[in-house]
Formats: sequence, structure tokens, C-alpha cells
Amino acid sequence: MNTTTVPNQDFKGKVAIVTGAASGIGLATVKLLHARGASIIAQDIDPAVEALAQPGIFPIIADVTEESAAQRAVAEAVGQFGQLDILVNNAGIIINKQVVDMTLEDWDRIFAVNIRGVFLHSREAIRAMIPNGQGAIVNVGSYACFQTFPKISAYAASKGALAQFTRSLAVEAIDHGIRVNAVGSGDTITNILNQLHENGADALAEYGSRAPIGRAARPEEIAKVIAFLASDDASFMVGAIAMADGGKSLVLPS
Repeated sequence: MNTTTVPNQDFKGKVAIVTGAASGIGLATVKLLHARGASIIAQDIDPAVEALAQPGIFPIIADVTEESAAQRAVAEAVGQFGQLDILVNNAGIIINKQVVDMTLEDWDRIFAVNIRGVFLHSREAIRAMIPNGQGAIVNVGSYACFQTFPKISAYAASKGALAQFTRSLAVEAIDHGIRVNAVGSGDTITNILNQLHENGADALAEYGSRAPIGRAARPEEIAKVIAFLASDDASFMVGAIAMADGGKSLVLPS
């Protein structure tokens, strides 16, 4: 007996842009949305994103901090697939330094990727969505939207800004039928810490073990929350920061 589960096609006919698409949460989101019927512009600064090319997935190598990258992503969505319905602002970076050891370049790069890129892509996406009177933007945040600890001041500040940007943009965009929300992801097994640790995935697994759930998330688990926020099932969610962090934001470190 064939027990293969066929994904529902609730995104059939929808077109999405996913930033930071080459790996981790972004890659898992591309795969999930595509399996559920969406056509996707998959954007990443990593040339590995080109391996995603197939019918319904159009990869772009680009730096999210550049205005032209946002403009091209939206233009390709409309040009390749006819419209734009969903934007997932997933690209993000982290730094692990005390403020006194941080350079201006360190600080500026964190904010350029984590919030400037979100602003640019959101602005261009909304301009394309307004004529259609509908759309969804999902920003990928963190428990650092609300909590922090030493050596992540720049990252936490950028994610705090992301939370407030999500809320502010949401109240502007909903007048046009466009919903803006964010997911507050917990420690997730990705490569975001590879520049800080010899094995970034192992470090994230260890950090995740301190959450009440006792483990880090798989990228696919966060992708499912993103897909929910982008779907019609979340039609009454506006400006929400949906925490998917295994309870880590609920407890003080022991």
C-alpha cells in the first residue's frame, strides 16, 4: 500500500520571495512552499542558491543590503511568475562580541543585513502587492526580539528593531489587505554560527538543549510556522511575533 503523504496545495498559484534561501530556515521554507504549490524567487548571497533552480524556483545571487537586490527580486517575481503574494525576510547574520570590542563596521553590517535588507525588500514587495489588494510578509526574528545575553548586543538590537518594524509596517500595510507578521525563532540547527564556532550546528544544538523543550529546532519546524503565517489560515494575524523557540523566551537562565 502506498502511504506517501501528498502535501496540500494551499499555495498553488501563489508567488513568493524568500531571502537567505540557500540553507537553513530559508532553504526549508523554499522547499515547503514549493511542495505546497508556490512559485518562488530564491535569493541568497551564497552562489549555492543556484542549485535550487527548477520549474517553479528561480534563484538569484544577491546581497539583501543592496536596494537593487530588492528591486530585482520583485521584478523577477512579476516577470517570471506574473505577480507577488508572499515575502519571507529570512536573511540574517550574527556577531559574538562585547560592545567594547565591536567595530563600527561590525555594528553596521549586522543592521544592514538584519533590518536594512528587511526594509528594502518589504518596501518593494508592498509596492507590488498594493495593486492586488492582498499579500503576506513574514519576517524571521528570534527570541532576541525580546531577550538578550552578553556578546549579542548588535544582533539583539537588530532583532528588537525587526519586531518594531514588523508591528509598524503591519498597521500601514493592512489597509491594503497585506498582512505583516514575524516568527520569533529559537535556536535552530543552521549554519548561522559557522563563522563563530568550529561546528556551528553543534553549538546551536547545545544552546537549544537549555530551552524548556530540551533541544534545538530543525529548520523544517520553523518553516512550517512561516508557512502558516503566510497562509490564509493566519488571516486574522496582523503584526504578531509568533514565538517558536521551545519556550526559551519564557524562562530565566539557570
